[in-house]
Amino acid sequence: MAGLQQTNSEKILLSWVRQSTRNYPQVNVINFTSSWSDGLAFNALLHSHRPDLFDWNAVASQQSPVQRLDHAFNIARQHLGIEKLLDPEDIATACPDKKSIFMYVTSLFQVLPQQVTMEAIREVEMLPRHSRVTREEHIQVHHQQHFTQEVSCFTFLLLSCCSKVVVSLTYPISL
Repeated sequence: MAGLQQTNSEKILLSWVRQSTRNYPQVNVINFTSSWSDGLAFNALLHSHRPDLFDWNAVASQQSPVQRLDHAFNIARQHLGIEKLLDPEDIATACPDKKSIFMYVTSLFQVLPQQVTMEAIREVEMLPRHSRVTREEHIQVHHQQHFTQEVSCFTFLLLSCCSKVVVSLTYPISL
């Protein structure tokens, strides 16, 4: 039952986020991991409810992911009373910690307007259930596999070569 309740909580929270950030074309939140790593989702969520706090265009176009994350966490701390529980460097990665982001977004949900439509919930239910592997993650895994194969091949050749040298030294060839 706890797993089902967690899933429902995630659906509701994700629905709220998607509904809140719908007017921000640079933002497409589909999960509680990689969708948050560039800092845009946190800032869009804050700006959608409190546009008086900062200039969205300045934050979206001129800052790095770490700067955008730091900006969002500072705005939430200063104006909403939410402690800076996350380090921008820990979130600005290919796959940040899901539970940490979920917890922080839940804190935002508790202090910002919470209206969630059934349409938004249905939209979340239609999202892919499996986490998507980004092109960069796929390339990284492919390179790691290729490197491992090269190292294995090199090790095999090295061992083969060395064993021949050892055999030659152990058993000198007489002419």
